[in-house]
Amino acid sequence: MRIKQITVKNYKALQDVTLKDIPGFAVILGANGTGKSTLVGVFDFLKDCLKDNVRSALQKRGGFREVVSRGHENELIKIELKVQLDLISKSRTVTYSIEIGTKENQPNRPVVKREILAYRRGEYGIPFHFIDFREGAGEAAPETLANFDNVTDDTGIVRESQSLDSPDILAIKGLGQFKKFEAASQLRDLIENWSVSDFHITEARNTPEHGYAEHLSSSGDNLPLVTQYLQEHHPKIFANIIEKMSKRVPGVSEVLSETMDDGRTILRFKDGSFDTPFIAKAVSDGTIKMFAYLVLLHDPEPHPLLCVEEPENQLHPSLLQVLAEEFSSYAERRKGEGQVFVTTHSPDFLNAVPLDAIYWFEKENGYSTVKKAADDEQLVALYKEGDLPGALWRQGLFAEVG
Repeated sequence: MRIKQITVKNYKALQDVTLKDIPGFAVILGANGTGKSTLVGVFDFLKDCLKDNVRSALQKRGGFREVVSRGHENELIKIELKVQLDLISKSRTVTYSIEIGTKENQPNRPVVKREILAYRRGEYGIPFHFIDFREGAGEAAPETLANFDNVTDDTGIVRESQSLDSPDILAIKGLGQFKKFEAASQLRDLIENWSVSDFHITEARNTPEHGYAEHLSSSGDNLPLVTQYLQEHHPKIFANIIEKMSKRVPGVSEVLSETMDDGRTILRFKDGSFDTPFIAKAVSDGTIKMFAYLVLLHDPEPHPLLCVEEPENQLHPSLLQVLAEEFSSYAERRKGEGQVFVTTHSPDFLNAVPLDAIYWFEKENGYSTVKKAADDEQLVALYKEGDLPGALWRQGLFAEVG
């Protein structure tokens, strides 16, 4: 499953932004403050809405009035995803949208004004609303119909009236637990399991209490535990990580995860020139970060969607091309259905990215605008002649896109 298009309206600086024809590996450029981090934040916001509820997700970000675009406080926040799903024996484009506002006469009570999940039954015709909710109540249509694709109208569709415990809860949170609502189930799985990485070097150096972790956390604070898990349960994958690590960071020949007598789990990095390995606090930021990214990108069960901001920080420019290639490979690991979004300020990273994967954010009148590099004829012509995207960016040509 992959997001093919995302539209965001009235979410902070993203007053009206659409990214179209999104590939498996998408890279976002733009100056500071143009909205790159805000786009990544939309994914985090949706996950919080699903995990808890809309009110909690907004409170975490300062409340509705802090999230809604300035000057549009009386309008709704809208997020719409067009997602390619394998559904009822074929690939289908499913549109999922939510509109968030406040309850009438209760400006401090956010609610889901409308939530829709829609797609076509056959090849033609208008999409049908298989889920349509307003403020906690609505209808849902099971997708367990005979001859599903042989009819393009609503023949045979039985709509079930449903109500939620609260108008700030997403309908797919409950309906997604039932297989008869297959599209809702897949969307719930996608949002629940996508990951927004907010990696912090200081937290990755932590020595957590002995425990168990299969996936790297967004901050990287459980890196020793995930390392231990890979060492014990996926030794071949871990050996591949160490082999790549030794090629990219001179001197590193081994990384060990050890549980101390006091119950803490620590990382040790072995330099081939010395007998005694170094603890994580004694090695460079770049060494820690490269190891953490290799652990993240070699997860035996990769996330369906991964967002990473500015991975180039603390890394030598010579490592960025191969890192970009790792991100691209990660997107293909789930049978070609994974997806990666990366923001960057690095021309070196960009040189390893195809032009069709690049989006450019700018600010106009206080709001973000987005353009796709492959839509600019001049950039396409120069790229086909052999110019690399990073070099074109250094020349200032991306500022002329659109």
